Amino acid sequence: MATPTVNVVRYTALFTGVFYGIWHRRTLQKVHDEEKVHHAKHERQDLVVRAKEAWKKQQEASKGGVVTDPEDPRFDLEKLIASWEAQA
Repeated sequence: MATPTVNVVRYTALFTGVFYGIWHRRTLQKVHDEEKVHHAKHERQDLVVRAKEAWKKQQEASKGGVVTDPEDPRFDLEKLIASWEAQA
């Protein structure tokens, strides 16, 4: 049989651990939520940058009619060489 002092210490430790666990979980969740918002913000910024680059490439392609980017599926080497010869 445990003395009343031992029981007080046991339950104090139990409740302290429970409250610490709740507090720790909240801080972890708060950090996770902040990182999630930060990631979403940078993801949107990255999408905007890629969209601007794609729009820029599209505008350049529509101006001269010659695609100079070899990664573009519409790239035609013969047209590119012909445009260089016309400029020279």
